[in-house]
Amino acid sequence: MKVSLFRTAAPLAAVMLLLALTAGTCEGPGGTTARTNVVLVLTDDLSANLVQYMPNVQALTRDGTTFSQYTVTDSLCCPSRSSILTGRLPHNTGVFTNSGDDGGFHVFQREQERDTFATTLQKRGYRTAMMGKYLNGYLPGEHGVRPGWTEWDVAGAGYNEYDYNLNENGTVKHYGKAPGDYLTTVIEGKATSFVTAAAEADEPFLLEVATFTPHGPYTPAPQDEQAFPGLKAPRGPNFDKLPTDAPEWLAGREPLTAGEIAKIDTAYRKRAQSVLSIDRMIGNLRQTLRKSGVADRTVVVFSSDNGFHLGEHRLTAGKQTAFDHDVHVPLVMAGPGVRKGATVDATVQNIDLRPTFEELGGATPGPAVDGRSLVPLLRDGRAADWRTIGLIEHHGPVDAADDPDKQAPASGNPPTYSTLRGPGFTYVEYEGGATEYYDRTTDPDELVNSAAKLPAERATQLHDALDKLRACRGEGACRAVSVG
Repeated sequence: MKVSLFRTAAPLAAVMLLLALTAGTCEGPGGTTARTNVVLVLTDDLSANLVQYMPNVQALTRDGTTFSQYTVTDSLCCPSRSSILTGRLPHNTGVFTNSGDDGGFHVFQREQERDTFATTLQKRGYRTAMMGKYLNGYLPGEHGVRPGWTEWDVAGAGYNEYDYNLNENGTVKHYGKAPGDYLTTVIEGKATSFVTAAAEADEPFLLEVATFTPHGPYTPAPQDEQAFPGLKAPRGPNFDKLPTDAPEWLAGREPLTAGEIAKIDTAYRKRAQSVLSIDRMIGNLRQTLRKSGVADRTVVVFSSDNGFHLGEHRLTAGKQTAFDHDVHVPLVMAGPGVRKGATVDATVQNIDLRPTFEELGGATPGPAVDGRSLVPLLRDGRAADWRTIGLIEHHGPVDAADDPDKQAPASGNPPTYSTLRGPGFTYVEYEGGATEYYDRTTDPDELVNSAAKLPAERATQLHDALDKLRACRGEGACRAVSVG
């Protein structure tokens, strides 16, 4: 889709703003030059089929660019968030799970959190803020403010949205069960204050608002508890259907029972209710940016750490699989220099967010970053020599008793796997030797596993590419791996 970069009668002004975006600066109030601000709204477990209930997100798509092939590096909270913060794949962060020897906050803090988009931009004079959810295992009363953040308002286990502790710049405050204690509402207020203060101080800023919603138990805000009466989960082609030649962890499941389907419908309705608070927050934050006079120099980003399934592939509520309903999530960006109403089909991953934010801030990503800045794609939809395949890495099954994402087999709790996801295919290798291949051009619902029918040459090509990606380090090395 070809869309004009700016709706203006002044082409010179458009060119100047385009150059500003490329350089990480833009024209601020009164003609002063200011670096581009970034507001990232990162949700938890938000699947693409919930965006239809979010009018402010839909407005953001009309005002900006949507990345239609955006995937996460693992459909699990902590490894995905680690990749977002560092721009590195799981095999380079060492974070594959939410806890244990190969994941969680305690692994991330050893080395990774000293080198993130927050540390880079703070060093460049940005006022930075983290609000809501950080990483699994972070405890507000023990771990304090983390490197790179000027403002810190972070909870530990805030999934219930009530009765939680919030570390507010080093001081722990307890919130109870009153309507005003609803966590998404609390962090919205803090985010609004942060934007207003940074704008008044004329300081460039980076704000990450990381909600716990719509993660289970899918608690909606008080005013949304009666929304969407009778709403049911979508019954797409892969609802309650197993793929042919399913891997062992998935094969042999009986059809969903009436009771399981009723629970799935209830979960979907509550998830739709719970995203309404996120959507209001996005609308209010954008309004605050306009009132503060900084909307024309702020890029707003909306995404999720991973997707979610509810009945697809005969799985009850969960994530962690390599299927698109879990790894393919929304990514929308709008702001100065970003094409309006545009869609980019390039293979983009969450490792690309860090270098994007750093380029917007005038910084050059370091050699340890595996991702690549999206700024050229935001500008004109094209970038020379862009990657053709993405990598997804997962360790499993997830069995830690204290893990909020521990799942029963019926929810999908696969063993360790690595995945190549190309423009029209998904190829998976499991620990133990099982494989999957889905041709998404003819089988978008991933119901026909044709791995056993691949020509030997093609199977070898895919395996070799996956092996190289699992060992790659740095953007150039990772991008150089490709398959036809």
